[in-house]
Amino acid sequence: MSVETAAEQPVRLLESGPAGGAIFAADYARAHGLDRVLSFDMGGTTAKICLIEDGTPKTANSFEVARTYRFKKGSGMTVSTPVVEMVEIGAGGGSLATIDSLGRVQVGPRSAGSEPGPACYQRGGVNPTVTDANLALGRLDPDNFAGGAIPLSAADANAAIARVLAGPLGVVTDEAAFGVTEMVDENMANAARVHTVENGRDIEHFTMIAFGGGAPLHACRLCEKLGIAELLIPPGAGVGSAIGFLKAPFSYEATRGLFQKLASFDAAAVNAALTDMEAEARAFVRAGASDAPTVEKLTAFMRYSGQGWEIPVALPYRLFKATDLNEIQAAFETVYRQLFGRTIDGLAIEITNWSLMVATVLPSAVPVTRLYEGTEAVSPRPRHFYDAAVRQMVKAQEVSRADMTAGKVVQGPAVIVEDETSTIVTSAYQAIGQSDGSLLLCRKGAAK
Repeated sequence: MSVETAAEQPVRLLESGPAGGAIFAADYARAHGLDRVLSFDMGGTTAKICLIEDGTPKTANSFEVARTYRFKKGSGMTVSTPVVEMVEIGAGGGSLATIDSLGRVQVGPRSAGSEPGPACYQRGGVNPTVTDANLALGRLDPDNFAGGAIPLSAADANAAIARVLAGPLGVVTDEAAFGVTEMVDENMANAARVHTVENGRDIEHFTMIAFGGGAPLHACRLCEKLGIAELLIPPGAGVGSAIGFLKAPFSYEATRGLFQKLASFDAAAVNAALTDMEAEARAFVRAGASDAPTVEKLTAFMRYSGQGWEIPVALPYRLFKATDLNEIQAAFETVYRQLFGRTIDGLAIEITNWSLMVATVLPSAVPVTRLYEGTEAVSPRPRHFYDAAVRQMVKAQEVSRADMTAGKVVQGPAVIVEDETSTIVTSAYQAIGQSDGSLLLCRKGAAK
């Protein structure tokens, strides 16, 4: 958006950072020809999950701010404004691990932040975090974290885990660290399951695209839990949200409340509202993109009479006629059946709101031919890390991300290292370098 519009409507900047990540993932989804993607963004304090279908992130017309209980749905203030729809949980590298009153390991939502940060940062932090647990389990190289700019102390990480977790639980440090990472991974996996089920989708048929500094460390384990066979980690994953903004279109979504029973559909009233919405949206886009070509996306929010929620129904953008009633009803019933597996006979259908998005046309993505085979990458030294699926430390290959050029293959267990993050390839997966610099992790034995 333009600076002027941002100043006039600052509410539209809320949650814009994670939205950039969804745009980043959507760009790679289009390039790789993926029509069903689960984007997974994990940084220092939070993890965000978003559904991307047909190269477009899923959106909603409201979300919550100022939650009394962080990440607890229903504890905040609902803001009615268009937003990229995400599930966000308190799981990041700096999330603190504790033991609750029932003696269970809990992770987040409180975070150590960057100051003092995790115990292993050696900056005064004394409580264990997810980063400390990953270091204790061999998933991070203490001498090469952030390209060596931040040396990590395994001794400090182990001491914090032993004092806060292992000692009170009566277990060894490795077991306590495993409990931390497994709790984080299960929380994220469960959030992804719920989100896809709520949207009437089968998560096993999706490809995951992971980015953010923490996601490549955890993504493979999430895929194991969710039954996902393919995982894509683009280049620049550690700063994916920033890259996403560079690829974002100028766009504006205008909304109007216009309640109607579908049986008494008033085409003239709808057309008048759509004309005003288009003028509003086009003025916004012109302010930032002048005369650039645009596309339109029209959505009607519909429900059965008596229901307390609406579902978004995509419709062709045009001026409507009274005779379009049957087409609109068919579109609603198709979406309703996808979400809930059935329609309801005998109930009237209602339209509550309309949404019209006008956006500049994105440049066509350069198609990427997927590579599933190639030659083995050279591993300069061995590593050991804890593989959660097999419940033990395993000997792994360490490979530089720079060496994972197109067609280079590394069999799990392996660690692919770069300055921004490390990618953990578990024993059940293999990684193949792609022509666009991405890493494709595939479950061994899965159908291509």
